Amino acid sequence: MPEVKRRVLGGIALAVALVTVGTPSAWAKVTPDGTTESDTPPTESSGSVNGDTLASSASGVIVFDRSKNGSGRSAGGVTSTSSWTPPPCYYAPKYTPEQLQKSLEPIWESESTGYQWDAQQRDRYVNGHPYKDFNKDKAGEGYWWDAYVPESQIGAPGSLDCTKPIFWVDDGAPPPADIPQAITPEILAQLAYAEIRVPSTTIELAPQAATKVNLPTWAWLDAAKFKPVSVTASVPLLGIDATTTAEPVSLKIEPGTGDAVTYPASGECQINGDGSIGEPYAKGKADETPPCGVKYLRSSGEGSYKLRATVTWRIHWTGTGVQGEQPLPDGTFGAEQDVVVQEVQAVNR
Repeated sequence: MPEVKRRVLGGIALAVALVTVGTPSAWAKVTPDGTTESDTPPTESSGSVNGDTLASSASGVIVFDRSKNGSGRSAGGVTSTSSWTPPPCYYAPKYTPEQLQKSLEPIWESESTGYQWDAQQRDRYVNGHPYKDFNKDKAGEGYWWDAYVPESQIGAPGSLDCTKPIFWVDDGAPPPADIPQAITPEILAQLAYAEIRVPSTTIELAPQAATKVNLPTWAWLDAAKFKPVSVTASVPLLGIDATTTAEPVSLKIEPGTGDAVTYPASGECQINGDGSIGEPYAKGKADETPPCGVKYLRSSGEGSYKLRATVTWRIHWTGTGVQGEQPLPDGTFGAEQDVVVQEVQAVNR
């Protein structure tokens, strides 16, 4: 039990997001200067080795590229359309031999976990059962792996499941087969999923300031503002990466009142070939039915209706050692906007 408590707290304190490959052939040999011996060009990153230090960024050995992600105050994370959640915990490189020694010896010296437990730990990592002197003779040939808990998953179901003692993995070798939570490209893609941010779903309406009772209101989203976004997560230390991409596929309109009709009747507007959704209103279309929109049947009085626009995003990923796009659960992101409906039966425009 003390080991579980210590390692869970350690994972929380160093919460990160990373991933690895699913087959031994996908593992790259990482040399002490951080370069890789593989067919993939080396990626510059903070996940490298400098002397006896396993250098890492603030988020651990993972590196996120968010340059193609959604941005701005109105951008937000998607909500999975299923019960899917990011991995609650996983294993990845955390220490060089020297770093593990510096991490454990102060704990033993303080006797905070008890003499018996400390003796067992010394036996495991120092006395050769199974490791000797923190594997210092293998420095530069591998890393000590430990558990991580993503910050968003602290306290979530499963976040305390990674209770394996710290273990050693040689460079270029896969982690032990009996550790299902060891980082993989799929886990990396799932962690990148949690980093996806999509643009606001505030839709364009015509009429804009206020619409009228029984008057079809056109709704649309501009393709220039509404395009795929992606996040790439990599572990240069291991020579692996995964890119998770979200693409808009449809817009769901909820008028905010039962006294309304949507276009189409389902309220689900599909994406057009150019990436836009709906169609902007243009002069001369007053008598036409909008391909995407709403018609209110009752005035909003002195207030307004809360129209909710929710976009569904198809999410998929590609990564090291994986052929083609791999699916992830769809995500949604929505927002409300006020719509004033005036009591006018007919209008010329």
